[in-house]
Amino acid sequence: MQSQTVYTKSWVLPSTVPAVGEVCRQLLEQIRRQAFEERDAFAIHLALEEALTNAVKHGNRNDPEKTVAIDCMITPEKFDISITDQGSGFDPESLPDPRRGENLYKTEGRGVLLIRAYMDVVEYNTMGNCLHLIKYRGKAVPHKI
Repeated sequence: MQSQTVYTKSWVLPSTVPAVGEVCRQLLEQIRRQAFEERDAFAIHLALEEALTNAVKHGNRNDPEKTVAIDCMITPEKFDISITDQGSGFDPESLPDPRRGENLYKTEGRGVLLIRAYMDVVEYNTMGNCLHLIKYRGKAVPHKI
């Protein structure tokens, strides 16, 4: 049975993998409570771990003095999250395409490619240090990458 509640929460966390990992676990539990389908839960889990890890490792350069801000809303219809780090940002369009021959063995760009593939909405702010993601319940992954 699908829950009809809306879950909203915000965090400001130290920029460490364990700290963001705990929030990831909490959010995945809320997704289960909202009875999202397994394929949606998988897509959210993959994109969420990648986005949070990127904020810590690439955005904040593993500096535990910096923070990661997370604003999330989970409704029966969608998972909606914004993740902001204190880094200088980046241009997501400048990442090399990891599917191209010369980039096949490079690690850059794979996470962003996966996030784009599994989420329905992927938006960066102008600075490139805030990522907004939405996954709609039951919407098939369009492989739009």
